[in-house]
This record gives sequence, C-alpha cells and structure tokens, in this order.
Amino acid sequence: MAISRLYLSPGLFGFERIGSYVYFHHLEQGLLRRFADAGRETRAHRVNASPTASIRRRAETLFTAIATTWRPGDSLHLVGHSTGGLDARLLAAPAARVGKPGSLAAIKADLRSITCMNTPHRGTPLAAFFATLSGQRLLYFLSAATVPVLHLGSPPIALTSALLAALPRPDRALGMRVALLDRASEALIGALDDLSSHDLRIWLDDLQHDQAGILQLAPEAMDVYAALAADDPAVVYQCSASWVPAPGMKSWARAAASPWTSASATLFATLHRLTAAQHPLYTCEPEGVAWRQAVLQQVGEVPPSGANDGIVPFRSQLHGALVWAGHGDHLDVVGHFAGSGPAENEHHDWLTSGARFDRRRFDSLLDAVAAGMLGAEG
Repeated sequence: MAISRLYLSPGLFGFERIGSYVYFHHLEQGLLRRFADAGRETRAHRVNASPTASIRRRAETLFTAIATTWRPGDSLHLVGHSTGGLDARLLAAPAARVGKPGSLAAIKADLRSITCMNTPHRGTPLAAFFATLSGQRLLYFLSAATVPVLHLGSPPIALTSALLAALPRPDRALGMRVALLDRASEALIGALDDLSSHDLRIWLDDLQHDQAGILQLAPEAMDVYAALAADDPAVVYQCSASWVPAPGMKSWARAAASPWTSASATLFATLHRLTAAQHPLYTCEPEGVAWRQAVLQQVGEVPPSGANDGIVPFRSQLHGALVWAGHGDHLDVVGHFAGSGPAENEHHDWLTSGARFDRRRFDSLLDAVAAGMLGAEG
C-alpha cells in the first residue's frame, strides 16, 4: 500500500541527532499528527546532511535517504529548513545531476511537494562573514552552542561572561576576540554528557572539514544557483518566512534579566546586523512584484529590505507559494522556542531575539505547511 513519506533536511547548525537530542522533533511530530488526522498513513525520515557541505553534496545525501526508504507509488514530500530547502530544490530541478539517473527519474515521478522553511533562496550576507577568521570562530561557537543551550536553557555564568567579553556591543563597530570564542566553545562541549559531547565533536569536525556550502550561500554565488535550479512544474513549491524587528534599546533592556539572556541578545543583535547588510547589486529580493501582495495577505505589511531572522534575509526566504509569514527567528520555526513542548521534550530558546514566538504561532505554521502538502496529493 502506498504511503506518504516526509523527508526532513536540516540547514546550518542542523543535524539529525546528537545524543538524545533530535533536531526536528517538534516539527516532525506536528506534521505526522496532521497527516494522521487527514487519514494518511505517513512515515517521516530525518536526513543526516553535513552541516556546511556543498549544496550538491547535501542533495546527494538527500537522494540516498530517499532511495533507501521509498517505494514506487509513495507520495514524497521534501521539507527543508534553511539550506535544506536548497538541497530539495536542486534534487528536483529538471536539469539535476544528482544520484543515479534512473532512480532519480523514478523518485521525481512520485515527488508531490517541496516545503522550504526560512531558506536562503537568494543567499545571505552572513555567508561572507562566516568565511572570515572571526566568522569561522563565531560559526564554530554557534554550532557548539546549539545543543547544550537548547537542552540546558543557559550555560554556566563563566561561559556567559566569556561570550559577552568576546562579542561587540550592538552600538559599536564589529570586532570579536576569537580566543575567547574558542574558549567558550570548548566549555560548551564540556558541559554535555559523554555521549552528546562525543557526537557533537564528530559533527563539529565535519563542519570544519567541509565548508563549501558557506561560500555557495553568498548572494553573489546564489545568483548562479537561481539560474540552474529551475522548478519542476509537476511539483508544488511552498515556503514559510519569518523576520525579527531590528533589536533596539527596549529589547536590550528586556534581555538584561539574566547574564545568559544578555549575552544571547548581544549575539543575536550581531547576527541580525550582519544579515541586514546587503550588497546593492545582490539584494536577495525576489523578481517581480507579486511577492509583495502575498506578504501583505499574510502579515499586513511588507518588512523593510534589511528584515531578517538573524541568519537569512526575509526576502531571500520567498519562493513558491507563501503559506505562512510572521515574526520568528531562524530556529523558532522548527520548534526551538521556549515552551515548545512537555518538560521532557521542551527545547529552550536558542537565542534571545525578541520575536516572542510561541505555541500558537507554531501551530498556525504547521497547519499551513501540512495543508499545502496534503493538497499536493490531490
């Protein structure tokens, strides 16, 4: 009997599992529940893609995950968060050279939808910074911080102090003390249990070994991707997009409640400022004007050109049908926000962004994404 299969691909900082921590836990469970309510027998498959490898290499990983689990006649749905959406689009592109040609053609015949969540379709200015020495160190810290912060809620005070000392204040010129970032990263890894720490080090080694994807995510490089990864007219393409208003004095004051929220707010403000700095010739803006009406229908306003989720410009996230848009940071949309589930499964907020993302917003996002996927099945 044919079933629906969901393939979940992570992006930057993303992984399938580290220790007991599952990156897509909340998104996966929410989508499966909605497919079950619609009477569909469904399986979810988490793709273990290399975090910063080239888009082609990551698309090959996605192809392997599908080819080893799919059966002809199944309805296939690809869900990509961040760079994961680019992997899915490349695999589905009519001119794609991914995997084995015969198998790829058969897979495409069963492909029903591609959902891109906060995906940098036209790149992100943050990629150029991550290619610098300071950017490399900050990327390593962000990656090392993802698991322990989401598990523990806040790192030890000594680590928080080191992070604050390493980062610039939002009202000052950008400059980082990389030695302190390195020290903070090692302290984060040491705060985990042995299994999680071992898994995290393997993942971080992979991140350091292959960073081709970072260079490819620069807006200048994505200009080429856009010309090559054409859409398949037989597939439904949909996206979600979010942004966080530029951090100001009010958000800074709210974040001063604890040492970690203060450090976290400083880190987010730094990322937000870097992501907002777009090249005048590569603005990450979609072609045409139709996207403006779609955004207006979703949120009642068109965010300014520099609006972003802390990692990806809002306008770069737009591709296909916009099924949900609103305030949220880059990891809020996959369930990494405070109060995201029961105590045993809750993920603490990744960064203090001021988005105030909550369960109500997450449920509306899941409803919209699932409705589009189910509609693609006919």
